[in-house]
Amino acid sequence: MEIKDIKSVYFVGAGGIGMSAIARYFLHKGLPVAGYDKTPSTLTRQLEQEGMAIHYEEDVDAIPAVCKDAASCLVIYTPAIPSGHKELVYFREHGFTIEKRAQVLGTLTRSHKGLCVAGTHGKTSTSTMCAHIMHQSHIDCNAFLGGISKNYGTNYILSDHSDYIVIEADEFDRSFHWLRPWMSVITATDPDHLDIYGTKEAYLESFRHYTTLIQPGGALILHTDLEMKQEVQPGVTVYEYSLDKGDFHAENIRIDNGEITFDFISPVECVPHVELGQPVPINIENGVAAMAMAQLNGCTAEELRQGMKSYGGVDRRFDFKIKNDRHVLLSDYAHHPNEIYQSAKSIRELYRDRIITAIFQPHLYTRTRDFYREFADALSLLDEVILCDIYPAREEPIPGVTSQLIYDHLKPGVKKSMIHKEEVTALAESRDFDVLVILGAGDLDNYVPQIAKIIESK
Repeated sequence: MEIKDIKSVYFVGAGGIGMSAIARYFLHKGLPVAGYDKTPSTLTRQLEQEGMAIHYEEDVDAIPAVCKDAASCLVIYTPAIPSGHKELVYFREHGFTIEKRAQVLGTLTRSHKGLCVAGTHGKTSTSTMCAHIMHQSHIDCNAFLGGISKNYGTNYILSDHSDYIVIEADEFDRSFHWLRPWMSVITATDPDHLDIYGTKEAYLESFRHYTTLIQPGGALILHTDLEMKQEVQPGVTVYEYSLDKGDFHAENIRIDNGEITFDFISPVECVPHVELGQPVPINIENGVAAMAMAQLNGCTAEELRQGMKSYGGVDRRFDFKIKNDRHVLLSDYAHHPNEIYQSAKSIRELYRDRIITAIFQPHLYTRTRDFYREFADALSLLDEVILCDIYPAREEPIPGVTSQLIYDHLKPGVKKSMIHKEEVTALAESRDFDVLVILGAGDLDNYVPQIAKIIESK
């Protein structure tokens, strides 16, 4: 189904970050948009306020009449929805066009210049930075992001004139193979989603295939020293970037009194004295990648500076809730060992002389099984680690796989304990934490507002 033929859109699994961004795209186009989700959330309530009809029971009769014409209704679903879902079965049996959200994004990259950011970690921050730089520049952009931008209070940016579209390219379920990028950053290829890929080699091969999809005339911006092999089409320029080496990198980094500045080194034009609006050490490298892609598409040196200085961050990505001399509380979506390592390293750099505690909720049994030693090593950078039960997401329990595996492999000297997530508020009341970080991609973040109130009351 071509974009021009769509008269209504229905979402099976409406409340996810990525799905809701596409829902907003079609709402902005003025089309009737409806859908199902398992549970109400802040995001689904916002979508309802914006005009989307959402119900929360698996019920074919609840599908609006305007979404029951197979010739004009596009059905978009998330792979997290079981294949036997009653509504999905109905659409399948009645000949509807049914697409994953990644297929829809792929269609948009064929009609726009897609600026895509892929990688095991760093892609949400990097794509959101790039989108912000582009949007506040003379070029502008549309954007579909994997997190809520604090600058815009949404995961979606709309432009009425820009031909550019910034997309977070998700490797889960090989979704990014539907895209046809004009340019792409690849931030990291540390193995993940082995429940889908099976082996590290298959995971790396998936990224190699992704690089073949970049359009001639475009560019690939790779982090240095990645294990993957790239295979671009003729006419695609390949660049490398990192913190301190490659075609694009940072020099003269200055971290002082809560502020970070650096010089952006580029083969196009070097930009001195870039100031980070969200002064977190890991954002230096993310910023280098974001500025590289924005600069290659025409952003000026001053626009790069202004974009980086005014960048406000992403919800749940090194997200400060309290920040003063007595208490620090932050929430971070980090759920892969290397993300945990980068987060812990950045916190340690910012708070060298303070006691840092992490409450970590592992995400997925398979990921815990595959990487429990690496999780323990990364968490051992901190002073204290409090582990919650594994968040199962789409998985059934695996015998013998619990948070205890991580607990048992934490390094000597790290204070450690295990609790149930329901106990975190009582824990916050009983303790006086110095620097506290809530880590993980599950539902532990739901308790952060209560924890913040408790800490502030002290």
